[in-house]
Amino acid sequence: MPFRTIGNGVMLCVQGFVVTDRFRELERPQKGRLKDVVLMATVTSFESLRAPRKSEMRQFAELFEPLFLGSSEEARRQAAAALSQCEHVPEAVALLIGSMPIPVAASFLTRSKAISDRTLISIIRKQGPAHAGAIARRDDLSASVVDALVEHHKSAAASGQSREVTRPAPAAAPSSSATAADRNSAERVAREEKLRDEIKALVRAGSKVAAPSELPAIDEVHQALLVRFARNGEAVLFAHALADALGASDALAERILLDVSGQQLATTLAALDFPAADLASLLAALHPHLGERLGGGTRADALIRTLDRGAGIERVRSWLRADEHGPQNLGRHEPHLAENRRPDPRRQDARPSAADRDGVVQPKRTFGQR
Repeated sequence: MPFRTIGNGVMLCVQGFVVTDRFRELERPQKGRLKDVVLMATVTSFESLRAPRKSEMRQFAELFEPLFLGSSEEARRQAAAALSQCEHVPEAVALLIGSMPIPVAASFLTRSKAISDRTLISIIRKQGPAHAGAIARRDDLSASVVDALVEHHKSAAASGQSREVTRPAPAAAPSSSATAADRNSAERVAREEKLRDEIKALVRAGSKVAAPSELPAIDEVHQALLVRFARNGEAVLFAHALADALGASDALAERILLDVSGQQLATTLAALDFPAADLASLLAALHPHLGERLGGGTRADALIRTLDRGAGIERVRSWLRADEHGPQNLGRHEPHLAENRRPDPRRQDARPSAADRDGVVQPKRTFGQR
């Protein structure tokens, strides 16, 4: 049987037909795999640029989108994770990655330093709670991004309540050509749906009456915000986030934080079912004396062990009831944690002297000087 060799291939002649040896093609990347390789090569080349110029940023954005959208999900995750370490990423690329499903966008939204506040706010408003939760775990949230997260949480809670209250529309009336059996079946289904809705409403009402001491558990967004503000020592922003989680006024949150023992804050967070793994470190960040070692743990751990969640829920609910009626009797709330707070007239150093009232400045008396 004759053979003829051409290059690295072998052609076999069988009854006048030529069969080409294609074993070499098994080593070649497939079409989808080729796009993944080109995507990662493009990302690696862009990573090597320490200070890319505007033209290079524009060229990378134009090349990245078709490659990214045409690659596999695993390649997208790898590209997003690699670009999350870059200090310079085009805004169009950041918006594209951040708008992807959360398995792809999570690492980029949580760790990227190159994504702007405008892009983060756009993603919060257009995507779901999973994207907002990933953004809330960032270490460098600005005030505008925090406001967008709080606004997103409030709108999501309001839409959830409206869906719960709204009942499904009644079944459409049967056409005139329907038979009597079909009409009876449709009416029976409508009656069953109505009865089922009434039973659900009674069950919800009964559960609220039977368990009046329940408080809604804190969500992931507020958990991440409270942990971040506590670690950074941002007491004012921590009070705002705590008030939003409680659905109360800022005055109540500030009064809870002013308890230097940390007892009221620990009671509040335990009532909101705050994760026990982060509770001790959060208390120690806001009240440093709770981080001191005591026996086999810290003072915060000992405080947490003494908490009774049932009694704490009742206590927090009483604070919330008082807070609902309290602001009506107050003229204006003066935040104690603000830098521009008014002097307290109850303190001795806040009372003006007679000379100060008359406009005469008296020289201060000092000890040990003539």
